[in-house]
Amino acid sequence: MSSSCAVRGSSRFEDYCVQLGSVLGHLDRVAPLRAYLAGLLLPGERKSVEPMAAKIDPQHVGARHQSMHHFVATAPWDERALLEAAREYALSGLERHAPVAAWVVDDTGLPKKGTASVGVARQYCGPKGKTDNCQVAVMVSVCNATMSVPCCWRLYLPEEWAQDKQRREAAFVPVELKFATKWQIALQEIEGLLEADLPRAPVIADAGYGAATEFRDGLRERGLLYAVGVLPDTSVWPQGQHPLPPRAKPRTGRPPTNLRRDAQHQPSAVKELALALPKQAWKMVRWREGTKGKMESRFACVRVRPAHRDYKRQVPREEEWLVIEWPTSEREPTKYTLSSLPRSATPEDLVRLIKLRWRVERDYQELKDELGIDHFEGRGWRGFHHHGALCIAAYAFLVAERARLSPPAPLAFLKAARVPKGFRARGSPDAA
Repeated sequence: MSSSCAVRGSSRFEDYCVQLGSVLGHLDRVAPLRAYLAGLLLPGERKSVEPMAAKIDPQHVGARHQSMHHFVATAPWDERALLEAAREYALSGLERHAPVAAWVVDDTGLPKKGTASVGVARQYCGPKGKTDNCQVAVMVSVCNATMSVPCCWRLYLPEEWAQDKQRREAAFVPVELKFATKWQIALQEIEGLLEADLPRAPVIADAGYGAATEFRDGLRERGLLYAVGVLPDTSVWPQGQHPLPPRAKPRTGRPPTNLRRDAQHQPSAVKELALALPKQAWKMVRWREGTKGKMESRFACVRVRPAHRDYKRQVPREEEWLVIEWPTSEREPTKYTLSSLPRSATPEDLVRLIKLRWRVERDYQELKDELGIDHFEGRGWRGFHHHGALCIAAYAFLVAERARLSPPAPLAFLKAARVPKGFRARGSPDAA
């Protein structure tokens, strides 16, 4: 990187810190904010507070550590305001390349030892691919085919935590916070993004969210299109079929209003429907060029009407797309997606939208491997959300720098100070 590029990059970083600092409530928080963001962006195996303090100010590690720790764990600033400011900064760069194409809902597991850290429990942990001790955070990102920006970071508080007053008090969980499922948290975060007037786009999510009919209904009620995964046993009416009308009005009493089914008239599971499709219903679809060549698979796209408990409804649900992926190397279909995109959508439109989720997987990888979003060592609710918001703010700066089409090392202006010989931060893998 040339010296002039480094100077401009340094100037942008300083301006960014001032811009973010303006939403933190006190000017004296700008300095620890800058130190924390710089510590996250500098190379290093560990992104907990003490190792970052050592890189920022090795001659005064204790004082710097105390300042940064107070800032992230205790200071009463609003992480949502910080996330909003970071998001707006990065969005301008993202939209220079292409409009926002999707809002992506997902969650990530953060492996954790012990039982005292807020929200930790034995639950499914994505990075380990099994049930293990971890925290789980729900995220919503906006993305296009070029880049993505995380917009929300919210801890999922398991029911065992939500009902345990002693643990809640020890971790400073807000008194007003009630138990919410992950899909309920996602809808709450989406509602906030709508209030912030973000550019609207279809919502995409895996079956952990899409399997909840209430989640899909909630997106429809908010006027949002979607393409969300569902489970193989999800019930639908094939195209041209629908539930039976209400029974005839009896001679006395109120007329029936609910739709019906009977033994001969039942919906199908999406897997059952997929296995019955004719050969000509399947088509190879390519969605992008990857580093290993063409990314393509075999799909079928058919119109269906979701049937979940429609015998309790007065009108049938609207028709949607059912997108089924069945790779030629597999013995049966592997993924099922329901989408409310218009009838005019092509298989290519549907598949490209569904596959945009890969962008968020890259976000998670970089947030963990490079920025240490899973390195926070505190135990409280506020610190967990502050650290996550700061990691996302650092990532938003990276997104904006990349959007400028800078050389591969856009942050060369950040230099770590020389760490004193023999210094070992707590949590370092080679610490005694």
